[in-house]
Amino acid sequence: MVTISLCMIVKDEENVLERCLNSVKDLVDEIVIADTGSSDRTKEIARKYTDKVFDFEWEDDFSAARNFAFQQATKDYIFWMDADDVLLDEDREKFKKLKEQLPSEVDAVSMLYHLAFDEYNNPTFSFRRYRLVKREKNFVWKGAVHEYLEVSGKVLHSDTAITHRREKKEDSSDRNLKIYEKRLKKGEEFTPRDLFYYSNELKDHGQYEKAIEHYEEFLKLEDVWEEEKIRACINMAYCYRRLGNLEKEIESLVRSIQYDVPRPEVSCRMGDLYLERKLYDKAIMWYQLALMVDTSKILGIVQQAYSTWYPYLQLCVCHWHKGDKEMAVEYNKKAKEYRPNDRAVLYNEEFFRKHFKEVGDEK
Repeated sequence: MVTISLCMIVKDEENVLERCLNSVKDLVDEIVIADTGSSDRTKEIARKYTDKVFDFEWEDDFSAARNFAFQQATKDYIFWMDADDVLLDEDREKFKKLKEQLPSEVDAVSMLYHLAFDEYNNPTFSFRRYRLVKREKNFVWKGAVHEYLEVSGKVLHSDTAITHRREKKEDSSDRNLKIYEKRLKKGEEFTPRDLFYYSNELKDHGQYEKAIEHYEEFLKLEDVWEEEKIRACINMAYCYRRLGNLEKEIESLVRSIQYDVPRPEVSCRMGDLYLERKLYDKAIMWYQLALMVDTSKILGIVQQAYSTWYPYLQLCVCHWHKGDKEMAVEYNKKAKEYRPNDRAVLYNEEFFRKHFKEVGDEK
């Protein structure tokens, strides 16, 4: 069985660090923690779990910090988490099995990362990240912000998931944007990934026109990951929506399709646009398309709502307006399988009950 080093970078994480480490401490053989300047009890808590707690001077570069932590590892493989991540019980079992059965020729393992959840605790926003890598390969982190592990060789895609459980409000919502702008002022040349994530930061901070400008610059580049090009088109559509430019929003959504099959998010938005115009047959086509895509094969961002309950709920609306009332009821039932207490679903049920009762009474 392989051995594993857990490597983390932390700062002021006293509220969540113990929870994270308790979820993984018995699954790894070594814990390495690089502290980037905590002023709370973070290091004190870390030392309960390991004597490998190091100070690393923060230099506005997440990759530098993560690479430093990786350099302290001594085991066969390196696993990384953030302090507000946890391994839930089901995923602890999957991780344990993975560790026991991992072939030695595997160089890197990707795992699901669940970042947002609905009221039933079902993941609503997920994507994959490389979480476990062979130490002797010396894979390194790249990118000062929104850093990533550059891997190669034999890769395994695991069904193990890391769950993100943030419990504090960061006082650094514009931290990443400031880091990017600081680098620009220094005259640094952005990589394609930098350009993509800088555009995202601009979007998230409401600078829509500037974001669109940089997304367009990004989309002109070659040798760029298709998932990021798809996401750039989707994000650009959002910017145009906020600016009130419907024509450009549609154009951006359709543009994403040139890179791969339509993402459910794209199909649902196209369906919404036709539904708003009462073009029900066209809307139905797009909602059905959203349900056809196998999201398990998508390595980029997946928002589960758009391939599950949401298109079913919208199909219910479309079929009702078309006069296909029995079909509308069936689609509402399918939406209920995912969200049994959803207000819209329950409203529809009551509406159907009253409608069919009135129809029966008339007979």
